[in-house]
Amino acid sequence: MSRVVFVLLDGLAAATARRCMSFMQSLTDAGLARHTELQGELPPLSRPIYATLLTGLRPAQSGIMHNDDARLCPAPTIFSRAQATGLTTAAAAYHWMSELCNVAPFEPGRDRITDNAALPIAHGLFYCTDAYPDDETFHDAACLRRRHEPHLLLAHSMGIDNAGHLHGANSKEYRDAARRADGLLARWLPEWTSAGYAVLVTSDHGMDDDGRHNDNSEASRRVPLWLAGEGFKNTPLPTDQAQIAGLVCRALGIE
Repeated sequence: MSRVVFVLLDGLAAATARRCMSFMQSLTDAGLARHTELQGELPPLSRPIYATLLTGLRPAQSGIMHNDDARLCPAPTIFSRAQATGLTTAAAAYHWMSELCNVAPFEPGRDRITDNAALPIAHGLFYCTDAYPDDETFHDAACLRRRHEPHLLLAHSMGIDNAGHLHGANSKEYRDAARRADGLLARWLPEWTSAGYAVLVTSDHGMDDDGRHNDNSEASRRVPLWLAGEGFKNTPLPTDQAQIAGLVCRALGIE
């Protein structure tokens, strides 16, 4: 069994990752990480894809098909499966993750800071604004890891997605957001792997030049994936997003 850090860089398109994620490329070149690209699910929207990454169900199977569908996942998530087997869970994430895994609708005064072992995400620091700084998300994740030593930790940043919506994929702002995320990974990923964590880094969807990700296009759907750490060393690379939940569960040693 491995401990897992799941890093979700919201809105990172594969083409931008190839250009801007130099630290992650350096790990791949050195044989310290493996990289592939996935064709994302349809519709390429955040909440439906979050549900896929959490449960292994495609949007047409989960029934969560749009971003306004604020309800719990209709199937067990990687967090509920981990919690049911006595593993410790944590997340520094956008509040939709709390709605999908813990309780819906999200109530900031109740749910922003979560410490409840009875919930699938037992320890959570959830934010509500798309402009929440990525460095603060990673600081939140680092705090949760050091304080609780969770078996499963989600670090979910929105800075790339927010920059894409404001400026489009073919913009300095969008590329710089990707570069900042790469720099944050350079700061924190070595600490996680040194602590024995397996680290998965991916995205939910891409971004087009219009600042959208609604359609069936390469720009909207193609996303990167990296696996690092001993726990993923011999793991077959997934070929689609629906396989990621199973990959995380196998690394955690659960069904």
